[in-house]
Amino acid sequence: MDLATLVGLLGSFAIVISAMVLGGSAHMFVNVPSLLIVLVGTLFVVLMKFSLAQFLGAVKVAIKAFSFKLAKPEDVIEEVVELADAARKGGLLSLEGKEVSSDFMTKGIQLLVDGHDADVVKTLLKKDMSQTLERHEWGAKIFTAMGDVGPAMGMIGTLVGLVAMLANMDDPKSIGPAMAVALLTTLYGAMLANMFALPVADKLEMRRKEEGRLKSMVIDALLSIQAGQNPRVIASMLKAYIPESKRGDDG
Repeated sequence: MDLATLVGLLGSFAIVISAMVLGGSAHMFVNVPSLLIVLVGTLFVVLMKFSLAQFLGAVKVAIKAFSFKLAKPEDVIEEVVELADAARKGGLLSLEGKEVSSDFMTKGIQLLVDGHDADVVKTLLKKDMSQTLERHEWGAKIFTAMGDVGPAMGMIGTLVGLVAMLANMDDPKSIGPAMAVALLTTLYGAMLANMFALPVADKLEMRRKEEGRLKSMVIDALLSIQAGQNPRVIASMLKAYIPESKRGDDG
């Protein structure tokens, strides 16, 4: 579980809701027509921008913003060194059945065990990586689109409310509800974009870069193991993927 995402989401909504309650009554900030215009309207407009499969797949991708957890590069390097030691002592076939931290590495090890040459291993793993990263990228794009469309739908709701208010100026009782729709849709649109959609999009983009960096490291590691390089040399090479401040004294 990514605590930063969860705490940030809950904290931002808690602050705003607390301000609503302290300012009077939270009930006055609830308007069903405004919610329909912004939430449902935004979903339908975003759906028009993407395919149905991409739209539905964004839900699965969004879960990664909350629960996605990659292995630490330092742990992967330690794991790779053990694999390199085993391969030097017993050959690549000795890696078969080894338990590793990711399915991606398992797939790469199997390619080595099956005897594919380096170009084939690199091509297949790069393709697998690009497909995974592309799914993350589309998920981020969908939430970015929600962040763009949400405030626009809020503005549309504001115009609807103003038109309803101006058309019924002779009925004082209708002015209040119409003005509520006008103002609350703008509020809902801003909240949807800035407190949910855009932060999730940014987090997914960050996850995409992190996963791409880690998988690139795994590919380099497996190719080095296949080439029979010294485990210490492999470890030194892979430390280039780690920020210098975290490499330790020997990095």
